Amino acid sequence: MKHIKYLIFAVTGFVFTACDTDEFLNPLPDTAIVVENFYQTDADVLAGIIGIYDAIQGVNENTDSSYERSNRGVQVEYLLTEHRTDNTRGKTSEGSKADFHRYLIDATNAQSEDYYQSMYQIIFRANDIMNYVNAANESNRVKYVAEAKFLRAYAYFNLVRLFGDVPLVTSVVGPTENGALFTRIAKEQIYEQIISDLEDAKDALDNTYKSRASKAAAQGLLAKVYLTQGVNYGVAAQLCVDIKNSGFALQDDFSDVFYNELNDEIIFAIQYEFGNANESQAFSAEFTSFNRQGREDGLNLVEDNLIADFAMYGGNRTAASYTSFGVGTNITNEVIKFLPDGTDLNAIPEPTYGPSAQQAGNDWIILRYSDVLLMHAEAILAGGAQTNSSAAIDSYMEVRVRAGFDAVTDRPSILTKEALLVERRVELAFENQRFFDLVRFGVANEVIGNYATSQGFNDYDARQLLLPIPSREINLSGTPPLLGQNPGY
Repeated sequence: MKHIKYLIFAVTGFVFTACDTDEFLNPLPDTAIVVENFYQTDADVLAGIIGIYDAIQGVNENTDSSYERSNRGVQVEYLLTEHRTDNTRGKTSEGSKADFHRYLIDATNAQSEDYYQSMYQIIFRANDIMNYVNAANESNRVKYVAEAKFLRAYAYFNLVRLFGDVPLVTSVVGPTENGALFTRIAKEQIYEQIISDLEDAKDALDNTYKSRASKAAAQGLLAKVYLTQGVNYGVAAQLCVDIKNSGFALQDDFSDVFYNELNDEIIFAIQYEFGNANESQAFSAEFTSFNRQGREDGLNLVEDNLIADFAMYGGNRTAASYTSFGVGTNITNEVIKFLPDGTDLNAIPEPTYGPSAQQAGNDWIILRYSDVLLMHAEAILAGGAQTNSSAAIDSYMEVRVRAGFDAVTDRPSILTKEALLVERRVELAFENQRFFDLVRFGVANEVIGNYATSQGFNDYDARQLLLPIPSREINLSGTPPLLGQNPGY
């Protein structure tokens, strides 16, 4: 996808940025005309498809100061997920990014608004593709629609888990159609649409791509949807089995998962290009703490209780997940899963991060095979406290053995929910899974509440398991506003 995008960047940029930024949820009429005139050939539709991935990829805000509202896509997701758990925090207590780990998020938070906006960019670009897909070759139409549906489902799954009830828009609408754009729909109906889209995607797609939608990606996401809802555990387990039979495999070396990109373990990842202002990302630099490139440094530092879990359960993953700098009480624990190109952690007197850390090219992994193995065990657990199922324990142990644990002596006779949750924590740390896992396992309020109390973050309460609907969107929805707010904000 990196190479395809070079050919179409100018076109997709024109088509998708022509809209007024005050109406990000849908293109204005003049843009609609541009889009309609643009989609004339199969190549045009393919360009539009790739444009959806651009919305997930997001804009690297460190490459162009003119982006007042950046649409950073997944590049800010760690703030809305990892920072709202006991996994990571920011180096500073200043600014809107620090509000996440201190549980002070309000409806004006810039990054929360940016993420909400980015997910709707994905949704509306997907709707555009389905509206104009007849311009494509007939042989490609079903797969193009399936790909758009997968991406729409992905965006809605993120939105419904983070914000609750949200507007559900499944077709191209005009900017004055406030009823469609700003009416919150019950999450149960959102999930019905997500499941429908993913069913269509898994039936029509194959496993040609890892950086675009695929059958396995749709199967994996659908399994996670069912687990999140607490329904259809048997179906979720079978979806995971189908992926297990599709040729994916764990990397022998855990570090290779992140630096041998699009390897056999990757099911779906968003690609970035090092040193390219239009295709790079900045989160790799934001995670570091010593690159001295501004206040963005040190935004994903590792918490002590996660370090304790790594010490007990991490195995050889520990050395490939985080590292510690400093002496005595002045120690910084830094994420090393996504180090920028040219990093030298052994440099004296401090680590260095290459010539262009804020234009990093590390891919962002959305779904990988070890996640599926652990979901398989979770599906067999079926919401219960424990299981003695050999199939569940086999999948759990496959991940553990890669981490250096013994297949015989470390194999449990019973797999508990607590053991599975901590295994997911150390395997998928810093990959934005912890918050969703805590919610799905039914322990989010307890775990996050205890963590917040231990850190003196006294503003936390259970309402914060949902983020506030951005006040800017409420204001855009009319007078009086159609778009309501989550309780407590």
